Amino acid sequence: MITKFEIKSHDGPGRIGKINNELTPKLFSKNDLKIAPTQGSAHNIDKEIAEYNVKETLKQAKENTDECTIAVIQGSKYTDLRIHCLKQLEEIGYNGFIIANADHLLTNPKELVETIISLKKEAKKNSYFIFPFCEISFMPILTYMGIDGFLKDSANYYSHLNILQTPTKAYDLNKYPIYENITQKELEKKNIENMEFTIREIHTHMKNKSLRNLVEERSTTTPQNISTLKILDKNHMDYLLEYTQLF
Repeated sequence: MITKFEIKSHDGPGRIGKINNELTPKLFSKNDLKIAPTQGSAHNIDKEIAEYNVKETLKQAKENTDECTIAVIQGSKYTDLRIHCLKQLEEIGYNGFIIANADHLLTNPKELVETIISLKKEAKKNSYFIFPFCEISFMPILTYMGIDGFLKDSANYYSHLNILQTPTKAYDLNKYPIYENITQKELEKKNIENMEFTIREIHTHMKNKSLRNLVEERSTTTPQNISTLKILDKNHMDYLLEYTQLF
């Protein structure tokens, strides 16, 4: 089922758009999304198993087009399977997508960049992408690569681990007791507030055509962030420049 997605402007490959009268990039709640059933799989598995899971995912997505608006792109570590899954889901009629195994991708900058860029290059212009599992410091560079939304449910996951997510760092409160005696619910609320702040920060930079500045600033926060930007610049400068204003 197609959801109308209107692109308003670009800052590099990053897009300000509109879905249901709300600006993207935005935070989505899993409970508010109508996600098609999917055959999930681990990231590092044999290709034959990944192919079977993609086939089952496509079958279930096709059976639920009347009720669902979001589909999941499976394919494990195989980029060609991810692209096949995307194209078939678009043919079925979906234009909203969640990228599976996102938690693994965040720990492997090369796979992260190759997966997102490959999908973005092959996708239709009115398709939008949601990254389901994300540290807040990664949100600017993921937006810069073309991600249109994030699941706020990750705030709950980090609160279970007693981790405070900030725009620049993830704090294990067992080692860094910034907030003592904080409840899990209170910690989840703070994590959501920091995600909401970062979305506002991203929007403001995009409107000012300075998202790249924010990305470079955040790239110093973790080794993975640094590596992601270096790989992006080295291997995909043509992609970055396609929508970049030249002065």
